[in-house]
Amino acid sequence: MLSKQKVVTLGFQHVLAMYAGAVIVPLIVGGALKLNGTQMAYLIAADLFTCGIATILQVMGTKYFGSRLPVILGCTFTAVGPIIAIASASNLATAYGAIILSGLFVVLAAPLYGKMLRFFPTIVTGSVVTIIGLSLIPVAMNNAAGGQGSADFGQLHHLLLALGTLLVILIVNRLATGFLRSISVLVGLVAGTAAGYAMGIVHFSSVAEASWVSIAQPFYFGVPQISITAIFTMIIVNIVSMVESTGVYFAVGKATEQKVEKKQIVNGLRSEGLAIMLGGIFNAFPYTAFSQNVGLISLTRVKSRDVIFAAGGIMVILGLLPKLAALTTVIPSAVLGGAMIVMFGSVAASGISILSEVDLRKDGNLLIAACSIAVGLGSATLPQMFDQLPAFAKMLMQNGIVSGSLTAILLNLFLSKQKDASSAVLKDA
Repeated sequence: MLSKQKVVTLGFQHVLAMYAGAVIVPLIVGGALKLNGTQMAYLIAADLFTCGIATILQVMGTKYFGSRLPVILGCTFTAVGPIIAIASASNLATAYGAIILSGLFVVLAAPLYGKMLRFFPTIVTGSVVTIIGLSLIPVAMNNAAGGQGSADFGQLHHLLLALGTLLVILIVNRLATGFLRSISVLVGLVAGTAAGYAMGIVHFSSVAEASWVSIAQPFYFGVPQISITAIFTMIIVNIVSMVESTGVYFAVGKATEQKVEKKQIVNGLRSEGLAIMLGGIFNAFPYTAFSQNVGLISLTRVKSRDVIFAAGGIMVILGLLPKLAALTTVIPSAVLGGAMIVMFGSVAASGISILSEVDLRKDGNLLIAACSIAVGLGSATLPQMFDQLPAFAKMLMQNGIVSGSLTAILLNLFLSKQKDASSAVLKDA
């Protein structure tokens, strides 16, 4: 049984693991829409606040809402382009009206989606989880080099920071025992940030400038407005997120050594739909299950839902206290990259472990795994190859998790029919 202090510490480790992914969306959207400093600060605070509420709803679970799995919810990157496009063509109020109604769609469509889970046998699940891990590794490597677009990208000090952080995590995980081992990533992040400060690349000016308190307000950017085109666009975005979240649920099931039931996925998606509606009301973002934290569960072997509940509470507090939230932003990108390498690699390893339960010599399983992983990884590393496709197809194919998942599902269906047809011919003969 973990003490309260240990639960909070482990929860904080989860927050740091997903923090960069959580705040990058409001930074990109706010920058693209040329929001002022006050509006940008609100967007980040509201995002963190809603992330926390959404995560707590997911973990607690009720009869119809929440998977009761140790899953953290964060804003989906898939929504970035559509939100910017909708807001640029009209205004943010129209974007948030579409987000609210698309969230309602997810709540209502979750049971129907649950009936499709028979299309996720072990070969598909293992391929999808492997794709999740592999498609995130380029993100880790970009951060390890200093962050994509940085002026000193790839310079030696970034690479040394990332390597040092990774080595600290590995050493603590290998030599330490008990609680210290379970917070190996947190130790690595602290050590890496301290090293970055000594190198003169960690600055606290953003902490000094941040306000102490910020309260999330419903409809901060105006009363929601309705646009059929915008609603349809956001529904498509959330369908993509539903597929992505399904893969994350299965990955969490593997990491926690439990079988994920259909009801858990349906209730989890309902909870995500509710979180999306809250995101629209508080003028934040659509939310989905974060794959970043699956690797942390695999690495630390801490499976308690209390830890994720604590992480949700910490995010709510950070959303209310921007100065504390700003403190977490001083971690250098290279340090985050070093931690991400081991976490995302752990997710890929979990997928390979699932695939090891399947006989790849039978029933076209090798083709299903090979093609889906290749398509998923290819889409993640070279998304621009689909720039000339129509908007809907582009949205699907540029998301490596979704394109790989669809490939695995379709190949499994096709090869299953082939197998059934072959069996029927042999039987008739």
